[in-house]
Amino acid sequence: MRVQLAQQAQEILGQSDLVIITERVDDVALLIGQMVKMGLPEVLDRHIPRHWTQRGLSWGWTAVIWLAYIVTEGDHRKVSVETYLKGMQHTLSALTAQDIEPLDFSDDRLSHLLTHLSKAAYWHQIEHDLNARSIEVHALPQDVIRCDATTVSGDHEVAEGGLVQFGQSKDDPTRPQIKVMMGSLDPLGMPLATDVLSGERADDGLYIPIIERIRRGLNKTGLLFVGDGKMSALETRAYLARHQDWYLSPLPLTGATAAAMDAWITAGVTQGEAGKLARIWRTNDRGHEVLAAEGYEFERTCCAPDSDMVWNERVMVVRSPMHAHQQAAGLEKRLHHAETHLMALTPPRGRGKRQITDEATLLEAIDLVLKEHRVEGLLSVAWEKQVEQTTQYVGRGRGSCSREKRVIQKIRYQIIHIARQADTVTALSQRFGWKAFVTNAGPKRLSLQDAVLDYRNEYRVERIFHRLKSRVHIAPLFVKLNEQIEGLTYLLTLGVRVLMVMEFVLRQSLETAQASLPGLHPENKHKMTNKPTAERLLQAFAGISLTIIQNAAGEAILRRLTPLSGLQNDILQWLGLGAALYGQLEIQTIGN
Repeated sequence: MRVQLAQQAQEILGQSDLVIITERVDDVALLIGQMVKMGLPEVLDRHIPRHWTQRGLSWGWTAVIWLAYIVTEGDHRKVSVETYLKGMQHTLSALTAQDIEPLDFSDDRLSHLLTHLSKAAYWHQIEHDLNARSIEVHALPQDVIRCDATTVSGDHEVAEGGLVQFGQSKDDPTRPQIKVMMGSLDPLGMPLATDVLSGERADDGLYIPIIERIRRGLNKTGLLFVGDGKMSALETRAYLARHQDWYLSPLPLTGATAAAMDAWITAGVTQGEAGKLARIWRTNDRGHEVLAAEGYEFERTCCAPDSDMVWNERVMVVRSPMHAHQQAAGLEKRLHHAETHLMALTPPRGRGKRQITDEATLLEAIDLVLKEHRVEGLLSVAWEKQVEQTTQYVGRGRGSCSREKRVIQKIRYQIIHIARQADTVTALSQRFGWKAFVTNAGPKRLSLQDAVLDYRNEYRVERIFHRLKSRVHIAPLFVKLNEQIEGLTYLLTLGVRVLMVMEFVLRQSLETAQASLPGLHPENKHKMTNKPTAERLLQAFAGISLTIIQNAAGEAILRRLTPLSGLQNDILQWLGLGAALYGQLEIQTIGN
Protein backbone atom coordinates (compact mmCIF):
# COMPACT_ATOMS: atom_id res chain seq x y z
CA MET A 1 0.00 0.00 0.00
CA ARG A 2 1.34 3.45 -0.95
CA VAL A 3 0.58 6.52 1.20
CA GLN A 4 1.23 10.25 1.12
CA LEU A 5 3.28 11.58 4.02
CA ALA A 6 2.36 14.58 6.11
CA GLN A 7 4.44 17.68 5.37
CA GLN A 8 6.55 17.31 8.53
CA ALA A 9 7.42 13.70 7.64
CA GLN A 10 8.20 14.76 4.10
CA GLU A 11 10.74 17.24 5.40
CA ILE A 12 12.39 14.53 7.51
CA LEU A 13 12.48 11.87 4.82
CA GLY A 14 12.74 14.05 1.75
CA GLN A 15 10.12 11.99 -0.08
CA SER A 16 6.40 11.44 -0.09
CA ASP A 17 5.93 7.97 -1.60
CA LEU A 18 6.07 5.11 0.93
CA VAL A 19 5.10 1.45 0.94
CA ILE A 20 3.36 -0.10 3.95
CA ILE A 21 3.61 -3.87 4.45
CA THR A 22 1.87 -5.89 7.17
CA GLU A 23 3.07 -9.36 8.19
CA ARG A 24 1.45 -11.76 10.66
CA VAL A 25 3.97 -12.74 13.33
CA ASP A 26 1.79 -14.54 15.89
CA ASP A 27 3.69 -17.49 17.44
CA VAL A 28 6.39 -17.75 14.76
CA ALA A 29 8.90 -15.71 16.76
CA LEU A 30 8.20 -17.82 19.86
CA LEU A 31 8.76 -21.06 17.95
CA ILE A 32 11.96 -19.91 16.26
CA GLY A 33 13.28 -18.54 19.55
CA GLN A 34 12.59 -21.87 21.25
CA MET A 35 14.28 -23.84 18.46
CA VAL A 36 17.36 -21.60 18.58
CA LYS A 37 17.53 -22.06 22.36
CA MET A 38 17.39 -25.83 21.86
CA GLY A 39 20.30 -25.58 19.42
CA LEU A 40 18.34 -26.99 16.50
CA PRO A 41 19.98 -24.94 13.71
CA GLU A 42 23.55 -25.65 14.79
CA VAL A 43 22.94 -29.37 15.45
CA LEU A 44 21.39 -29.87 12.02
CA ASP A 45 24.15 -27.89 10.32
CA ARG A 46 26.77 -29.95 12.16
CA HIS A 47 25.52 -33.29 10.85
CA ILE A 48 23.94 -32.54 7.47
CA PRO A 49 26.72 -31.96 4.92
CA ARG A 50 26.72 -28.82 2.82
CA HIS A 51 27.99 -29.09 -0.74
CA TRP A 52 30.92 -26.77 -1.47
CA THR A 53 28.97 -25.14 -4.32
CA GLN A 54 25.79 -24.79 -2.24
CA ARG A 55 24.52 -21.26 -1.77
CA GLY A 56 21.72 -19.75 0.22
CA LEU A 57 20.27 -20.72 3.57
CA SER A 58 21.90 -23.52 5.58
CA TRP A 59 20.06 -26.81 6.13
CA GLY A 60 19.62 -26.01 9.82
CA TRP A 61 17.87 -22.69 9.21
CA THR A 62 15.85 -24.19 6.36
CA ALA A 63 14.51 -26.87 8.73
CA VAL A 64 13.81 -24.35 11.53
CA ILE A 65 11.79 -22.01 9.30
CA TRP A 66 9.91 -24.90 7.69
CA LEU A 67 9.12 -26.33 11.12
CA ALA A 68 7.84 -22.96 12.33
CA TYR A 69 5.47 -22.94 9.39
CA ILE A 70 4.38 -26.56 9.94
CA VAL A 71 3.66 -26.12 13.66
CA THR A 72 1.84 -22.82 13.11
CA GLU A 73 -0.21 -23.84 10.09
CA GLY A 74 -0.44 -27.62 10.57
CA ASP A 75 0.58 -28.09 6.92
CA HIS A 76 3.70 -29.95 5.76
CA ARG A 77 3.13 -29.55 2.00
CA LYS A 78 6.29 -28.33 0.33
CA VAL A 79 4.44 -26.42 -2.36
CA SER A 80 2.83 -24.02 0.14
CA VAL A 81 6.04 -22.90 1.88
CA GLU A 82 7.13 -20.41 -0.79
CA THR A 83 3.78 -18.58 -0.58
CA TYR A 84 4.08 -18.46 3.21
CA LEU A 85 7.62 -17.09 2.91
CA LYS A 86 6.55 -14.18 0.74
CA GLY A 87 4.21 -12.98 3.46
CA MET A 88 6.79 -13.40 6.24
CA GLN A 89 10.11 -12.51 4.63
CA HIS A 90 10.91 -9.42 6.74
CA THR A 91 9.90 -11.14 9.98
CA LEU A 92 11.90 -14.29 9.28
CA SER A 93 14.98 -12.36 8.14
CA ALA A 94 14.95 -10.30 11.34
CA LEU A 95 14.42 -13.35 13.59
CA THR A 96 17.11 -15.49 12.00
CA ALA A 97 19.58 -12.78 10.92
CA GLN A 98 19.75 -14.62 7.59
CA ASP A 99 19.22 -13.47 4.01
CA ILE A 100 16.17 -15.44 2.95
CA GLU A 101 15.19 -15.94 -0.65
CA PRO A 102 12.16 -17.81 -2.05
CA LEU A 103 14.47 -20.28 -3.80
CA ASP A 104 15.70 -21.42 -0.38
CA PHE A 105 12.33 -23.14 0.02
CA SER A 106 11.74 -24.51 -3.43
CA ASP A 107 10.28 -27.99 -3.77
CA ASP A 108 13.64 -29.43 -4.84
CA ARG A 109 15.53 -27.89 -1.93
CA LEU A 110 13.04 -29.11 0.67
CA SER A 111 13.15 -32.56 -0.92
CA HIS A 112 16.95 -32.58 -0.54
CA LEU A 113 16.54 -31.73 3.16
CA LEU A 114 14.18 -34.68 3.67
CA THR A 115 16.57 -36.98 1.82
CA HIS A 116 19.40 -35.96 4.19
CA LEU A 117 17.21 -36.50 7.27
CA SER A 118 16.22 -39.98 6.06
CA LYS A 119 19.83 -41.20 6.24
CA ALA A 120 20.40 -43.11 9.46
CA ALA A 121 24.00 -41.89 9.81
CA TYR A 122 22.82 -38.28 9.94
CA TRP A 123 19.56 -38.72 11.83
CA HIS A 124 20.98 -40.81 14.67
CA GLN A 125 23.68 -38.22 15.34
CA ILE A 126 21.13 -35.40 15.26
CA GLU A 127 18.97 -37.25 17.80
CA HIS A 128 22.00 -37.98 19.99
CA ASP A 129 23.16 -34.35 20.11
CA LEU A 130 19.70 -32.92 20.74
CA ASN A 131 19.09 -35.47 23.51
CA ALA A 132 22.40 -34.70 25.20
CA ARG A 133 21.78 -30.96 25.03
CA SER A 134 18.23 -31.18 26.45
CA ILE A 135 19.25 -33.54 29.25
CA GLU A 136 22.16 -31.29 30.24
CA VAL A 137 20.32 -27.96 29.99
CA HIS A 138 17.22 -29.09 31.87
CA ALA A 139 18.99 -31.48 34.27
CA LEU A 140 16.60 -34.24 33.27
CA PRO A 141 16.59 -37.62 35.00
CA GLN A 142 17.50 -40.51 32.71
CA ASP A 143 15.77 -43.30 34.57
CA VAL A 144 12.48 -44.03 32.80
CA ILE A 145 12.11 -44.59 29.04
CA ARG A 146 8.76 -45.29 27.40
CA CYS A 147 8.55 -47.24 24.16
CA ASP A 148 5.56 -47.60 21.90
CA ALA A 149 4.54 -47.73 18.23
CA THR A 150 1.79 -46.12 16.19
CA THR A 151 0.59 -46.29 12.62
CA VAL A 152 -0.01 -43.52 10.08
CA SER A 153 -2.42 -44.32 7.26
CA GLY A 154 -2.24 -42.89 3.76
CA ASP A 155 -3.66 -43.14 0.27
CA HIS A 156 -0.41 -44.29 -1.33
CA GLU A 157 -0.06 -47.11 -3.79
CA VAL A 158 1.35 -50.22 -2.17
CA ALA A 159 4.59 -51.35 -3.81
CA GLU A 160 6.91 -54.22 -2.96
CA GLY A 161 9.69 -53.02 -0.68
CA GLY A 162 7.88 -49.75 0.10
CA LEU A 163 7.23 -48.27 3.53
CA VAL A 164 3.50 -47.92 2.92
CA GLN A 165 1.93 -51.35 3.35
CA PHE A 166 -1.30 -52.87 4.63
CA GLY A 167 -1.15 -54.02 8.23
CA GLN A 168 -3.02 -54.18 11.52
CA SER A 169 -4.23 -50.69 12.36
CA LYS A 170 -6.43 -48.95 14.93
CA ASP A 171 -6.92 -45.96 12.63
CA ASP A 172 -8.19 -47.34 9.31
CA PRO A 173 -7.43 -50.99 8.43
CA THR A 174 -8.73 -50.42 4.89
CA ARG A 175 -5.83 -48.10 4.00
CA PRO A 176 -2.09 -48.81 3.78
CA GLN A 177 0.16 -47.38 6.48
CA ILE A 178 3.62 -46.79 7.83
CA LYS A 179 4.70 -47.72 11.35
CA VAL A 180 6.44 -45.25 13.66
CA MET A 181 8.36 -46.71 16.62
CA MET A 182 9.43 -44.30 19.34
CA GLY A 183 11.21 -44.16 22.67
CA SER A 184 10.59 -41.12 24.90
CA LEU A 185 12.11 -39.77 28.09
CA ASP A 186 10.10 -39.30 31.29
CA PRO A 187 8.90 -37.00 32.70
CA LEU A 188 9.50 -34.60 29.82
CA GLY A 189 7.80 -36.84 27.28
CA MET A 190 10.49 -35.92 24.75
CA PRO A 191 11.21 -38.23 21.80
CA LEU A 192 14.64 -39.83 22.26
CA ALA A 193 14.68 -42.12 19.24
CA THR A 194 12.35 -42.66 16.29
CA ASP A 195 12.27 -45.38 13.66
CA VAL A 196 10.09 -45.35 10.54
CA LEU A 197 9.21 -48.85 9.33
CA SER A 198 6.97 -50.53 6.82
CA GLY A 199 3.33 -50.79 7.84
CA GLU A 200 2.99 -54.59 7.84
CA ARG A 201 5.64 -55.09 10.56
CA ALA A 202 4.55 -56.57 13.90
CA ASP A 203 5.39 -54.49 16.96
CA ASP A 204 7.11 -57.27 18.93
CA GLY A 205 10.35 -57.18 16.94
CA LEU A 206 10.66 -53.39 16.92
CA TYR A 207 11.54 -52.86 20.58
CA ILE A 208 15.06 -54.25 20.77
CA PRO A 209 16.54 -52.09 17.94
CA ILE A 210 15.23 -48.83 19.38
CA ILE A 211 16.14 -49.83 22.95
CA GLU A 212 19.67 -50.56 21.75
CA ARG A 213 19.95 -47.09 20.18
CA ILE A 214 18.70 -45.41 23.35
CA ARG A 215 21.09 -47.42 25.52
CA ARG A 216 24.07 -46.46 23.35
CA GLY A 217 22.99 -42.83 23.22
CA LEU A 218 22.54 -42.43 26.98
CA ASN A 219 25.56 -44.65 27.68
CA LYS A 220 24.37 -45.98 31.03
CA THR A 221 22.77 -49.04 32.54
CA GLY A 222 19.95 -49.37 35.05
CA LEU A 223 17.38 -47.74 32.75
CA LEU A 224 13.73 -48.64 33.29
CA PHE A 225 11.97 -49.32 29.99
CA VAL A 226 8.17 -49.15 30.16
CA GLY A 227 5.97 -50.42 27.36
CA ASP A 228 2.71 -52.11 26.50
CA GLY A 229 2.00 -55.83 26.32
CA LYS A 230 3.95 -56.22 23.08
CA MET A 231 7.15 -55.20 24.86
CA SER A 232 6.73 -58.14 27.23
CA ALA A 233 7.89 -60.62 24.59
CA LEU A 234 10.34 -63.01 26.24
CA GLU A 235 13.15 -62.06 23.81
CA THR A 236 12.81 -58.36 24.73
CA ARG A 237 12.74 -59.07 28.47
CA ALA A 238 15.80 -61.35 28.16
CA TYR A 239 17.68 -58.66 26.20
CA LEU A 240 17.05 -56.03 28.89
CA ALA A 241 17.95 -58.39 31.72
CA ARG A 242 21.16 -59.38 29.94
CA HIS A 243 22.24 -55.72 29.64
CA GLN A 244 21.42 -54.94 33.28
CA ASP A 245 18.45 -52.74 32.49
CA TRP A 246 14.93 -52.97 33.89
CA TYR A 247 11.58 -53.52 32.23
CA LEU A 248 7.96 -52.97 33.21
CA SER A 249 5.09 -54.09 31.01
CA PRO A 250 1.74 -55.85 31.25
CA LEU A 251 1.42 -59.46 30.17
CA PRO A 252 -0.93 -60.04 27.23
CA LEU A 253 -3.72 -62.56 27.79
CA THR A 254 -2.31 -65.09 25.35
CA GLY A 255 -0.52 -68.42 25.61
CA ALA A 256 0.64 -69.49 29.06
CA THR A 257 -0.43 -66.20 30.63
CA ALA A 258 -4.05 -66.72 29.55
CA ALA A 259 -3.99 -70.18 31.15
CA ALA A 260 -2.41 -68.94 34.39
CA MET A 261 -4.40 -65.71 34.74
CA ASP A 262 -7.52 -67.47 35.95
CA ALA A 263 -5.66 -68.92 38.94
CA TRP A 264 -3.93 -65.58 39.62
CA ILE A 265 -7.27 -63.77 39.70
CA THR A 266 -8.76 -66.44 41.96
CA ALA A 267 -5.86 -65.92 44.39
CA GLY A 268 -6.38 -62.16 44.20
CA VAL A 269 -10.11 -62.42 44.90
CA THR A 270 -9.39 -64.70 47.88
CA GLN A 271 -6.79 -62.30 49.29
CA GLY A 272 -9.13 -59.36 48.69
CA GLU A 273 -11.91 -61.02 50.71
CA ALA A 274 -9.37 -61.57 53.50
CA GLY A 275 -8.18 -57.94 53.30
CA LYS A 276 -4.63 -58.94 52.37
CA LEU A 277 -4.21 -57.04 49.09
CA ALA A 278 -1.80 -54.11 49.01
CA ARG A 279 -3.69 -50.89 48.34
CA ILE A 280 -2.26 -48.23 46.04
CA TRP A 281 -3.38 -44.64 46.38
CA ARG A 282 -2.97 -41.62 44.12
CA THR A 283 -3.86 -37.92 44.29
CA ASN A 284 -6.48 -36.87 41.75
CA ASP A 285 -6.81 -33.49 40.00
CA ARG A 286 -8.77 -32.09 42.94
CA GLY A 287 -6.09 -33.03 45.45
CA HIS A 288 -8.04 -35.95 46.93
CA GLU A 289 -6.52 -39.32 47.75
CA VAL A 290 -8.31 -42.03 45.77
CA LEU A 291 -7.75 -45.76 45.46
CA ALA A 292 -5.87 -46.39 42.23
CA ALA A 293 -5.45 -50.14 42.49
CA GLU A 294 -4.96 -53.11 44.80
CA GLY A 295 -2.98 -56.25 44.26
CA TYR A 296 -0.27 -58.69 45.23
CA GLU A 297 2.95 -60.00 43.72
CA PHE A 298 5.06 -63.13 43.51
CA GLU A 299 8.44 -64.02 42.03
CA ARG A 300 9.28 -66.51 39.31
CA THR A 301 12.29 -67.64 37.29
CA CYS A 302 12.63 -66.92 33.56
CA CYS A 303 14.89 -68.53 30.94
CA ALA A 304 16.14 -66.86 27.78
CA PRO A 305 14.87 -68.60 24.63
CA ASP A 306 18.24 -68.63 22.86
CA SER A 307 20.70 -69.22 25.71
CA ASP A 308 21.08 -70.67 29.17
CA MET A 309 20.58 -67.25 30.78
CA VAL A 310 18.29 -67.29 33.83
CA TRP A 311 16.90 -64.35 35.79
CA ASN A 312 14.18 -63.64 38.33
CA GLU A 313 11.20 -61.42 37.67
CA ARG A 314 8.27 -60.23 39.76
CA VAL A 315 4.71 -60.81 38.60
CA MET A 316 2.36 -58.16 39.96
CA VAL A 317 -1.34 -59.05 39.78
CA VAL A 318 -3.30 -55.85 40.14
CA ARG A 319 -6.97 -54.89 40.14
CA SER A 320 -8.05 -51.40 39.08
CA PRO A 321 -11.40 -50.31 40.59
CA MET A 322 -11.97 -47.89 37.73
CA HIS A 323 -11.28 -50.54 35.11
CA ALA A 324 -13.51 -52.99 36.99
CA HIS A 325 -16.30 -50.41 37.06
CA GLN A 326 -15.96 -49.84 33.31
CA GLN A 327 -16.07 -53.57 32.62
CA ALA A 328 -19.11 -53.96 34.87
CA ALA A 329 -20.86 -51.12 33.05
CA GLY A 330 -20.02 -52.78 29.75
CA LEU A 331 -21.43 -56.08 30.97
CA GLU A 332 -24.63 -54.39 32.14
CA LYS A 333 -25.01 -52.77 28.72
CA ARG A 334 -24.47 -56.09 26.92
CA LEU A 335 -26.96 -57.87 29.18
CA HIS A 336 -29.59 -55.20 28.55
CA HIS A 337 -29.14 -55.34 24.78
CA ALA A 338 -29.20 -59.14 24.83
CA GLU A 339 -32.45 -59.17 26.82
CA THR A 340 -34.02 -56.72 24.36
CA HIS A 341 -32.97 -58.73 21.33
CA LEU A 342 -34.09 -62.00 22.88
CA MET A 343 -37.59 -60.68 23.53
CA ALA A 344 -37.71 -59.40 19.96
CA LEU A 345 -37.17 -62.94 18.65
CA THR A 346 -40.81 -63.90 19.38
CA PRO A 347 -43.04 -60.90 18.67
CA PRO A 348 -46.82 -61.13 19.15
CA ARG A 349 -48.84 -62.22 16.15
CA GLY A 350 -49.43 -59.44 13.71
CA ARG A 351 -49.12 -58.39 10.15
CA GLY A 352 -45.52 -58.55 8.95
CA LYS A 353 -44.25 -60.12 12.21
CA ARG A 354 -42.49 -63.37 11.44
CA GLN A 355 -43.03 -66.15 13.95
CA ILE A 356 -40.68 -68.97 14.96
CA THR A 357 -42.45 -72.26 14.38
CA ASP A 358 -39.92 -74.89 15.43
CA GLU A 359 -37.83 -75.30 18.55
CA ALA A 360 -34.50 -75.86 16.78
CA THR A 361 -34.77 -72.49 15.05
CA LEU A 362 -35.56 -70.80 18.37
CA LEU A 363 -32.59 -72.41 20.13
CA GLU A 364 -30.28 -71.40 17.30
CA ALA A 365 -31.51 -67.79 17.43
CA ILE A 366 -31.11 -67.62 21.23
CA ASP A 367 -27.55 -68.97 21.06
CA LEU A 368 -26.66 -66.47 18.34
CA VAL A 369 -27.87 -63.50 20.44
CA LEU A 370 -26.02 -64.70 23.53
CA LYS A 371 -22.84 -65.18 21.52
CA GLU A 372 -23.05 -61.82 19.74
CA HIS A 373 -23.39 -59.96 23.05
CA ARG A 374 -20.86 -62.17 24.87
CA VAL A 375 -23.26 -63.16 27.67
CA GLU A 376 -23.23 -66.94 27.30
CA GLY A 377 -24.13 -68.60 30.61
CA LEU A 378 -25.35 -65.33 32.14
CA LEU A 379 -28.99 -65.42 31.03
CA SER A 380 -31.59 -68.16 31.30
CA VAL A 381 -34.44 -68.12 28.80
CA ALA A 382 -37.81 -69.79 29.22
CA TRP A 383 -40.27 -70.28 26.38
CA GLU A 384 -43.48 -72.10 25.65
CA LYS A 385 -44.98 -73.81 22.65
CA GLN A 386 -48.28 -72.28 21.65
CA VAL A 387 -50.68 -74.27 19.47
CA GLU A 388 -53.73 -72.69 17.86
CA GLN A 389 -56.30 -75.08 16.31
CA THR A 390 -58.90 -74.20 13.71
CA THR A 391 -61.50 -76.52 12.06
CA GLN A 392 -62.25 -76.29 8.34
CA TYR A 393 -64.63 -78.13 5.98
CA VAL A 394 -62.92 -80.18 3.30
CA GLY A 395 -63.66 -78.93 -0.19
CA ARG A 396 -65.73 -76.04 -1.49
CA GLY A 397 -69.23 -74.97 -0.65
CA ARG A 398 -71.40 -74.60 2.42
CA GLY A 399 -70.78 -76.71 5.44
CA SER A 400 -73.18 -79.32 6.82
CA CYS A 401 -73.29 -81.94 9.52
CA SER A 402 -72.34 -84.63 7.11
CA ARG A 403 -69.41 -82.87 5.45
CA GLU A 404 -65.89 -83.98 6.22
CA LYS A 405 -63.86 -81.69 8.46
CA ARG A 406 -60.16 -81.22 9.13
CA VAL A 407 -58.25 -79.65 12.05
CA ILE A 408 -55.43 -77.20 11.20
CA GLN A 409 -52.80 -76.44 13.82
CA LYS A 410 -50.67 -73.27 13.90
CA ILE A 411 -47.58 -73.62 16.10
CA ARG A 412 -45.46 -70.77 17.38
CA TYR A 413 -42.87 -70.44 20.11
CA GLN A 414 -43.01 -67.59 22.61
CA ILE A 415 -40.26 -66.50 25.02
CA ILE A 416 -42.05 -65.90 28.30
CA HIS A 417 -39.24 -65.17 30.73
CA ILE A 418 -35.59 -64.06 30.75
CA ALA A 419 -33.63 -64.19 34.00
CA ARG A 420 -30.11 -63.22 34.86
CA GLN A 421 -27.95 -65.83 36.55
CA ALA A 422 -27.23 -63.64 39.56
CA ASP A 423 -24.57 -65.84 41.14
CA THR A 424 -22.70 -66.24 37.85
CA VAL A 425 -22.88 -62.50 37.10
CA THR A 426 -21.61 -61.67 40.61
CA ALA A 427 -18.75 -64.15 40.35
CA LEU A 428 -17.78 -62.76 36.97
CA SER A 429 -17.89 -59.17 38.25
CA GLN A 430 -15.44 -60.07 41.01
CA ARG A 431 -12.92 -60.97 38.30
CA PHE A 432 -13.15 -57.63 36.51
CA GLY A 433 -10.33 -55.10 36.46
CA TRP A 434 -7.39 -57.51 36.90
CA LYS A 435 -4.14 -57.22 35.00
CA ALA A 436 -0.70 -58.80 35.41
CA PHE A 437 2.56 -56.84 35.11
CA VAL A 438 6.11 -58.14 35.02
CA THR A 439 9.38 -56.49 35.98
CA ASN A 440 12.91 -57.62 36.74
CA ALA A 441 13.46 -54.62 39.02
CA GLY A 442 13.61 -55.35 42.74
CA PRO A 443 11.18 -53.83 45.27
CA LYS A 444 13.75 -51.20 46.27
CA ARG A 445 14.12 -50.01 42.67
CA LEU A 446 10.41 -50.32 41.84
CA SER A 447 7.79 -50.93 44.48
CA LEU A 448 4.37 -52.28 43.61
CA GLN A 449 2.89 -48.81 44.00
CA ASP A 450 5.58 -47.17 41.85
CA ALA A 451 5.12 -49.83 39.17
CA VAL A 452 1.38 -49.21 38.89
CA LEU A 453 1.71 -45.42 38.89
CA ASP A 454 4.63 -45.46 36.45
CA TYR A 455 2.70 -47.58 33.99
CA ARG A 456 -0.29 -45.26 34.22
CA ASN A 457 1.87 -42.44 32.88
CA GLU A 458 1.95 -44.27 29.55
CA TYR A 459 -0.19 -41.43 28.21
CA ARG A 460 3.00 -39.37 27.91
CA VAL A 461 4.19 -41.26 24.85
CA GLU A 462 0.63 -41.33 23.52
CA ARG A 463 0.63 -37.52 23.66
CA ILE A 464 3.59 -37.52 21.28
CA PHE A 465 1.61 -39.57 18.79
CA HIS A 466 -1.45 -37.38 19.29
CA ARG A 467 0.54 -34.24 18.50
CA LEU A 468 2.19 -35.93 15.56
CA LYS A 469 -1.25 -36.55 14.08
CA SER A 470 -3.24 -33.54 15.30
CA ARG A 471 -0.78 -30.63 15.55
CA VAL A 472 1.76 -31.19 12.79
CA HIS A 473 -0.70 -33.35 10.82
CA ILE A 474 1.54 -36.14 9.61
CA ALA A 475 -1.50 -37.66 7.89
CA PRO A 476 -2.14 -37.54 5.07
CA LEU A 477 1.48 -37.70 3.93
CA PHE A 478 2.02 -35.43 0.93
CA VAL A 479 5.19 -37.23 -0.14
CA LYS A 480 5.47 -40.53 -2.01
CA LEU A 481 9.07 -41.79 -2.09
CA ASN A 482 10.35 -43.93 0.80
CA GLU A 483 13.18 -41.57 1.71
CA GLN A 484 10.81 -38.58 1.60
CA ILE A 485 8.31 -40.31 3.89
CA GLU A 486 11.06 -41.26 6.33
CA GLY A 487 12.71 -37.83 6.29
CA LEU A 488 9.41 -35.99 6.72
CA THR A 489 8.43 -38.18 9.68
CA TYR A 490 11.74 -37.40 11.39
CA LEU A 491 11.29 -33.68 10.68
CA LEU A 492 7.81 -33.68 12.19
CA THR A 493 9.08 -35.43 15.33
CA LEU A 494 11.43 -32.46 15.74
CA GLY A 495 8.37 -30.23 15.72
CA VAL A 496 6.76 -32.36 18.43
CA ARG A 497 10.02 -32.22 20.40
CA VAL A 498 9.88 -28.40 20.34
CA LEU A 499 6.32 -28.44 21.71
CA MET A 500 7.22 -30.93 24.45
CA VAL A 501 10.29 -28.99 25.60
CA MET A 502 8.43 -25.68 25.58
CA GLU A 503 5.60 -27.11 27.64
CA PHE A 504 7.97 -28.79 30.10
CA VAL A 505 10.11 -25.68 30.63
CA LEU A 506 7.12 -23.45 31.32
CA ARG A 507 5.47 -25.91 33.69
CA GLN A 508 8.74 -26.42 35.55
CA SER A 509 9.25 -22.66 35.88
CA LEU A 510 5.72 -22.17 37.20
CA GLU A 511 6.09 -25.06 39.65
CA THR A 512 9.40 -23.70 40.97
CA ALA A 513 7.89 -20.25 41.53
CA GLN A 514 4.56 -21.65 42.79
CA ALA A 515 2.85 -19.46 40.19
CA SER A 516 -0.04 -19.81 37.73
CA LEU A 517 -1.00 -18.14 34.48
CA PRO A 518 -4.38 -16.54 33.74
CA GLY A 519 -5.98 -15.90 30.37
CA LEU A 520 -5.09 -19.15 28.62
CA HIS A 521 -8.70 -20.36 28.60
CA PRO A 522 -10.87 -18.06 26.44
CA GLU A 523 -13.98 -19.82 27.71
CA ASN A 524 -13.08 -18.79 31.28
CA LYS A 525 -10.86 -15.72 31.42
CA HIS A 526 -10.49 -15.92 35.19
CA LYS A 527 -9.23 -19.52 35.20
CA MET A 528 -5.66 -19.95 36.42
CA THR A 529 -3.42 -22.82 35.42
CA ASN A 530 0.06 -23.98 36.37
CA LYS A 531 0.09 -26.76 33.77
CA PRO A 532 -0.57 -25.04 30.44
CA THR A 533 -0.32 -27.02 27.22
CA ALA A 534 1.95 -25.95 24.38
CA GLU A 535 -1.10 -25.55 22.16
CA ARG A 536 -2.62 -22.95 24.49
CA LEU A 537 0.71 -21.12 24.72
CA LEU A 538 0.87 -20.78 20.95
CA GLN A 539 -2.77 -19.73 20.81
CA ALA A 540 -2.02 -16.94 23.29
CA PHE A 541 0.24 -15.27 20.69
CA ALA A 542 -2.44 -14.98 18.01
CA GLY A 543 -3.04 -11.52 16.59
CA ILE A 544 0.52 -10.16 16.69
CA SER A 545 1.49 -8.41 13.46
CA LEU A 546 4.42 -6.38 12.17
CA THR A 547 3.86 -3.18 10.18
CA ILE A 548 6.76 -2.16 7.93
CA ILE A 549 7.14 1.20 6.22
CA GLN A 550 9.55 1.23 3.28
CA ASN A 551 10.81 4.07 1.17
CA ALA A 552 10.69 4.09 -2.61
CA ALA A 553 14.04 2.27 -2.71
CA GLY A 554 12.61 -0.65 -0.70
CA GLU A 555 14.50 0.16 2.53
CA ALA A 556 12.63 -0.33 5.81
CA ILE A 557 12.55 3.00 7.64
CA LEU A 558 10.04 2.01 10.31
CA ARG A 559 8.88 -1.31 11.78
CA ARG A 560 6.22 -1.42 14.47
CA LEU A 561 4.95 -4.53 16.25
CA THR A 562 1.58 -5.02 17.88
CA PRO A 563 2.25 -4.35 21.59
CA LEU A 564 2.61 -7.56 23.59
CA SER A 565 0.09 -8.24 26.35
CA GLY A 566 1.05 -8.91 29.94
CA LEU A 567 0.33 -12.61 29.46
CA GLN A 568 2.56 -12.80 26.38
CA ASN A 569 5.41 -11.04 28.20
CA ASP A 570 5.01 -13.40 31.17
CA ILE A 571 5.15 -16.49 28.95
CA LEU A 572 8.33 -15.26 27.27
CA GLN A 573 9.93 -14.61 30.66
CA TRP A 574 8.94 -17.99 32.10
CA LEU A 575 10.38 -19.69 29.00
CA GLY A 576 13.65 -17.81 29.42
CA LEU A 577 13.30 -16.10 26.02
CA GLY A 578 12.50 -12.53 27.09
CA ALA A 579 10.43 -9.84 25.37
CA ALA A 580 13.48 -8.86 23.28
CA LEU A 581 12.68 -11.87 21.09
CA TYR A 582 9.78 -9.93 19.60
CA GLY A 583 11.32 -6.51 20.22
CA GLN A 584 14.15 -7.20 17.76
CA LEU A 585 11.63 -7.02 14.94
CA GLU A 586 11.01 -3.30 15.45
CA ILE A 587 12.59 -0.10 14.15
CA GLN A 588 10.75 2.47 16.19
CA THR A 589 12.38 5.77 15.19
CA ILE A 590 11.95 7.27 11.73
CA GLY A 591 15.28 7.77 10.10
CA ASN A 592 17.13 4.92 11.95
